[in-house]
Amino acid sequence: MVMAVSAIMSQLAASVTPNGMAVSLAINAVISVVGGVMVARTIPAVTSMFLKAGLSGRDLCKPDKESKVPESMGLVTGCVFLIVMFLFLGVAFGQHILNPTKLFPHAAFSEYLTSLLCICCMLLLGFADDVLNLKWRYKLVLPTVASLPLLMVYYVNLGSTTVVMPKLLRPWIGLTLNIGPLYYIYMAMLAVFCTNTINIYAGINGLESGQTVVAGASVALFNIIELSSSQAFSHYFSLCLLLPFIATSLALYYHNRYPARAFVGDTFTYFSGMTFAVVAIIGHFSKTVLLFFMPQIFNFLYSIPQLFRLVPCPRHRLPRYNEKLDKVEASEAEINESEMRWWVLAALKVLHRLKLVHLRRGTGPDSGKLFINNLTLINLTLLWSGPCHERTLTNTLLILQVLSSALAFVIRYPLADLFF
Repeated sequence: MVMAVSAIMSQLAASVTPNGMAVSLAINAVISVVGGVMVARTIPAVTSMFLKAGLSGRDLCKPDKESKVPESMGLVTGCVFLIVMFLFLGVAFGQHILNPTKLFPHAAFSEYLTSLLCICCMLLLGFADDVLNLKWRYKLVLPTVASLPLLMVYYVNLGSTTVVMPKLLRPWIGLTLNIGPLYYIYMAMLAVFCTNTINIYAGINGLESGQTVVAGASVALFNIIELSSSQAFSHYFSLCLLLPFIATSLALYYHNRYPARAFVGDTFTYFSGMTFAVVAIIGHFSKTVLLFFMPQIFNFLYSIPQLFRLVPCPRHRLPRYNEKLDKVEASEAEINESEMRWWVLAALKVLHRLKLVHLRRGTGPDSGKLFINNLTLINLTLLWSGPCHERTLTNTLLILQVLSSALAFVIRYPLADLFF
């Protein structure tokens, strides 16, 4: 098994030299910039088309709640991304067609096409969700199904399922452990997590697109650092996908930032989540990628009581707009105390003492009810900072994303040597 993997990696390394990688990445970067410009110009051009088709929403955190904003603009970003990747196909593999004496990298070619297939599937499913408003159980199943072609190619190309053990466990387990099918289950769950974690960490102008740009740039920097490692080709492959993704997402952020002239929709969250899952799986850093999702992981864990219906969960958990202050403040969910499980209520009271939630009892007609802030990182930030302008809130959360990425690099390099 190990010898077969080594043979494939040797084939890939021989097919793309360091100079060839540099030239390909330079061309990829140029095409990516062109793609970003295309997205920036296309979104205003198709705005009226989306509005006529009923693909629009209202910005609930603005004084004017009646004006419609075009939604599902992630479709434009995803389509341009795919166009860029199709054009780059000739750059990455054209040399092998023009020069038949070179060994054609069939394994890399299959991974490239399958990656685009998975991303294309999620783009389609995300758009279907925007149009049909799919239920949450489908949102959990669809990413898993869409990742199956990629997992199959990973298996056929003899992808490694071995994990390195921490130093503390090596005396009992050894240096590495082959977990076999469990690794494939983990990768399938990674696709589900990446897709949905961006989707639930949203609700204010610029946050969905902004967080993906920061996370994408962080992963790209990690890939660049690792280009000198033994897994250089895997990180080169990841960069080929990430550069167009960052450029097109940045153009979308330009229109999605405050005041939003376009909403990204579930189309973009599905597309971006699958892109991260794809580069992590094919790039062989499916564990490291989670370090760049620390705010998203915290938001997911913090949201668990509402996601699993232990606490009432409204359809929209975005902050509440205060017209008098022209600021946003933490929104609340209503709890019927008599219907609450005692242990859930006890846990909420402990979290209230720790300043992690705000729990208050209603007065007057609502005296039998409790009110709790909606459990998202966005609302928690507002609890700690107090009401603030929406632009300020978005910038604060994006700065948090940047600081989390900086911490991820500290964990990945200086601290990792202490444990692995």
